Amino acid sequence: MYSGPDPFAVIPRGLTEPDPARAALRAAGPIVEVAAPEGGSVWIVTEEELARTVFTHPDLAKDTALAPPGWIGLEPTAAEQPALTTTDGPEHTALRRAHAPLINARHVREHSDRVHEIARDLLGRCEGVVDLMAGFTVRYPLTVVLDLLGIPLDHVDEAADACLAILDPRQQGAALCRLVEIARTSRVAPPDDEYYHLFSLIFAGQITTDTALGFLIARVLGDPTEDPVRETLREHPPAPFSLWRFATAEVELAGTRLPVGAPVLVDIQGVNARPGPELTFGAGPHFCIGAQLAQLELRAVLSVLRTDFPHARLAVPYSELRQVGLGGIQGSRLTALPVDFGKAA
Repeated sequence: MYSGPDPFAVIPRGLTEPDPARAALRAAGPIVEVAAPEGGSVWIVTEEELARTVFTHPDLAKDTALAPPGWIGLEPTAAEQPALTTTDGPEHTALRRAHAPLINARHVREHSDRVHEIARDLLGRCEGVVDLMAGFTVRYPLTVVLDLLGIPLDHVDEAADACLAILDPRQQGAALCRLVEIARTSRVAPPDDEYYHLFSLIFAGQITTDTALGFLIARVLGDPTEDPVRETLREHPPAPFSLWRFATAEVELAGTRLPVGAPVLVDIQGVNARPGPELTFGAGPHFCIGAQLAQLELRAVLSVLRTDFPHARLAVPYSELRQVGLGGIQGSRLTALPVDFGKAA
């Protein structure tokens, strides 16, 4: 059993300070048994080729009904509410096909000018020193995804409140219902039984891009590199771990035999830290359906900052920025991102 730093702990640290758990997990081997946040064990994969095996293994399923007894804070099971993140096989393929017209590469490309316009509008409201983590990084991805799904933008504030509330298990049910009701206002909505899937696109589109945006803007303004979007996503992937998978039969991975029901995660951030291919958006049948949109949103902000706000700068030294984990398998976000935009024109 692994005995190093807790990879699920919420630990504030400097922006440039590495997560000690990542190095410890890599040193422990290609697959490591770790104490799970909700009790019992979880097996974490730290090696890229083995991770790809996990992403395509027929005996590692996504359905949260397979989770150990007593685990809380998980998505509804596939039987309760089929979703991209809890189904496999033909059912998952059918759901991806249903989502495709809303979020495929062609539709996202057609939306590019509008995404740039949204970034320009929201950043254009900034004057003086503004903490972009206090509003922009939440509102921007929500505005983009609501606009893409044909949902009136007067729901942005309500959706933002719901996305924040859903992270609290005590408010999760009510927040989910609020987001589903917002999804029902979509002008491009699928049949009634698909509204939950629009909700999942709204929530996933906000929480993942929100975290990446802070790191990207900090890099662009404080430590510019040749390809800041790719390097940000590699070093600070929106999802540092894969979503849960559970063994439906005994599975052997890298010489380790996992029992039936074993929870399995891929350490995406740890894999990305090594030279070689990256796994920011996963791989295999569950490759992130929103990858194209997330990259467009980040590149639009990068473009708008460079062309429209060339004098914007960090209001504190880059080295003083801090990040904090969101807990569990969720990522980290900057605690604050004060940017000086100067005076309005």
